[in-house]
Amino acid sequence: MAATDGIVSDQKFPPADVDGTLNPASNKQVQVDPVSSEVAVSKENKEQDEIKRKEKEDAMRKLKSGIIISAIVVAVAGAVFAITKKLREK
Repeated sequence: MAATDGIVSDQKFPPADVDGTLNPASNKQVQVDPVSSEVAVSKENKEQDEIKRKEKEDAMRKLKSGIIISAIVVAVAGAVFAITKKLREK
């Protein structure tokens, strides 16, 4: 028993894992906190979903811009064609 400032305790300090500390690659029994692991996986999934959503929005924005630009080009070409036709008639 160890006495510290008049407090008596039966608990002992756990032994150190010297081999695991000095050679982390040889440690095959890694303990993972399941709650922390789930939180990390959940956060990673949310980040991936956010990235996919942004990529989809970017693709839609590019498609929309392309359609608008094409419509403007067609309208300008039609206007030029109509103007040249009117000038030829005179």
